[in-house]
Order: sequence, then C-alpha cells, then structure tokens
Amino acid sequence: MPALVLLGAQWGDEGKGKATDLLGGSVDYVVRYQGGNNAGHTVVVGDQKYALHLLPSGILSPGCTPVIGNGVVVDPSVLLSELSGLNERGVDTSKLLISGNAHIITPYNVTVDKVTERFLGKRKIGTTGRGIGPTYADKINRVGIRVQDLYDESILTQKVEAALDVKNQILTKLYNRRAIAVDQVVEELLVYADKLAPYVADTVLVLNQALEQDKVVLFEGGQGTLLDIDHGTYPFVTSSNPTAGGACTGAGVGPTKISRVIGILKAYTTRVGAGPFPTELFDEDGEALRRIGGEKGVTTGRDRRCGWFDAVIARYATRVNGLTDFFLTKLDVLTGWEQIPVCVAYEIDGERVEELPYSQSDFHHAKPVYEMLPGWSEDISKAKSFSDLPKNAQDYVKALEEMSGAPISAIGVGPGRNETIEINSFV
Repeated sequence: MPALVLLGAQWGDEGKGKATDLLGGSVDYVVRYQGGNNAGHTVVVGDQKYALHLLPSGILSPGCTPVIGNGVVVDPSVLLSELSGLNERGVDTSKLLISGNAHIITPYNVTVDKVTERFLGKRKIGTTGRGIGPTYADKINRVGIRVQDLYDESILTQKVEAALDVKNQILTKLYNRRAIAVDQVVEELLVYADKLAPYVADTVLVLNQALEQDKVVLFEGGQGTLLDIDHGTYPFVTSSNPTAGGACTGAGVGPTKISRVIGILKAYTTRVGAGPFPTELFDEDGEALRRIGGEKGVTTGRDRRCGWFDAVIARYATRVNGLTDFFLTKLDVLTGWEQIPVCVAYEIDGERVEELPYSQSDFHHAKPVYEMLPGWSEDISKAKSFSDLPKNAQDYVKALEEMSGAPISAIGVGPGRNETIEINSFV
C-alpha cells in the first residue's frame, strides 16, 4: 500500500511545501488532512513562487489529484480566491477534490476567534484569527457546518441557528458585540454552494479505492508536530492533529495502509506565535537566521522566532510520529558560521534532561545544552549529491541524523524545486 505521510517535525514552517512538490511528480494524490488556511506552504518552481494556504501542494504537479480531506476546515472565500489566483497563472485546478465532510469556517467563527484573542490580552494563544479554533470547537460540540450542508438549505439553517443560539449570547453579553443574524449567515454560505459543487466528493472512498489500485497517495500535514493539539506544547498549539495519526482520521484511511512517514526538519528551528522555545535567539545570530532564511510566515506575514537546531524536539517527533525518514531543509542558510550550536539536551532545575519533558512548566523553564559543531563557508546551493557538500556540512547532517533517530533521506540546499539532494528515494 504506497501511502506516505509528510509532516512537520518542529513547530511548522519547515518547508513541507517544497518537499511535497518534490514528490508531486511521483505520486497520484496529495491530501491535506487537517488544519485550514492558518497553514501556509511556499513552493518555488523555476522563477515562479507560489504561496499556498489551504490547497495541497500537489496542485502544482500535473497529473496529481489534490484532495482536501474531511479533517480540514475550509473557508470557502479563501479557497475560491486561491483557486482563482492559480487559474490566472495558468495552473490547472480542475482535479481538486473536497470532502463533503470537511467543516466550513463560517463568518461567526472568524468573529469569535478575533474577539476571544483580544479579550485574552497577555494570555492570548497567538492564533491567526482566521476562525480555525472555533470551527474545530463547533465540530466537537456537534454544531459545526459541513460542506455537504450547503446543499440542503433546511439543514443548513437549523445548524446555523443551533450554533448562534449560544454564540450570540456570548458575543452580546460578554464581548459587547452585535448579535449575528441567522438569515444573513445562511445567505452568505449558500452563495458558495454552486461554486464548490464541481469539487465535492466522497474522498474517503476515492482514496481507499486509489490505494487498492496501488496508486501512490501522499498525506500532507499542515503546521508541525509541536503544534499538535494532543502532542504539542499545549496550550500554544493548533486545534487539530498534524502528527501522523491525524492522517488516518483526517482522510479516512486506516493505519495499516501507511508505509512511510517523512518528517520535515529545518536545519535550525523556528516558530510563529506565543509559547516556550528553548533555543530561541535574541541576538545577531537570530536576526541573521531570520534575514537569510526569509523567515516570515507565509499565511500571517509575521516574523518567525528563530533559534538553533533542537535535537530533543527532533527525537520527540521521531517517536510520536513513527518517522521512517527526515527531509532536512534550509541547510544553505547556515553557510558562513564558524561554529554552529546544536541543542542536545535541556537543563531543568540543575538537571540534564535528554527527552522532551511532559510537564508544561518544566518545558517552559528548559535551558538548552549546546554542542558546538564546525561550520562551513562554501556555497552549497549547487550541490547535487551528498559528496558535493563540504566535509563540515556533511558532518553536520550526520550529527543531526544520529541525534534525531531517523535517517535523513533528502537535503534542501536552496528554495528552488531542483535545489535538493536526494540520498534515498521516498517513493
């Protein structure tokens, strides 16, 4: 069963779009299985740069069918805008499939997200304000709106009424906002019905039939392992499961059908939003990583927080995802440092800890224990094989591989589609 999961092994923004695009020509389906337009992928094809927020990266690969699975939350206006933008640039988007069971981000979900973050003040989570969390909350509370509801106005109206019964009380009495009219929401959502209709499908059936026919299916996670609602740095996490297990529930494919789990690992570490970050840098090195690496959020436009590579996090990602391989990205960004610190453990209350602490308080107080590795000054962007890399760059990759617990099968040495060293084929 040639099913692969590709996910972020840190806090997201590791370069999953580049990795997915690299595999796009070898796979038949690329599936987003969680998250929404709070995730972003940048893909560079030739001299063209594409910023994808909700669409699977495989949409840029001819012959590949992109799928938005049932575990994704969909903002119809964002999706249609993204499709329109790609169509204008000559990208064929006609093969896209959207699960009828995916949940819709409604206007009131966006409103609740924004006013809640504002209300929390210093205690805010750092959400993107796009309604992702409230939509997942509605899903769990069983008052969510699904794509298929757009095609039955009676059911849609009943569900919107049920959701707004409570939300309007909160908006008016707690946040001093105006109540939202049911009819207005229903009318706005129904506008999308005809526009989305050509894409809506029973994606669970489609994907399982594809696997039975020995098609290659790639499941693409948004965000990263440390942002997982169960296994991340809670509460500073996303509202879904970007870890490998999320691919099964978010796409409707059983775990026995997954043959490979690939973790995308940046050669240093970044994160967006609030929350603990042991290796974060507040000096010239941090600013250099941000500038050279172009570390600005694809979706939010916010500067990413930057720090040195954290092997404790990498080991944790290997364990909770059952990673079989790593794709190491942005190795070229580290060119020019005489020595490169790597976090090999934490110090917590005077004790050395080599595994991720389960206690939120302990992780918040974790101090990095660094090992210094020699750097390199040679330009590596033209390297086509591992042997083309300078010896110190090779040693850096080998050290990260040993510390992280899974083989590094590909290395990104530049942003372009062709600026990748493949050590072992993923497909």
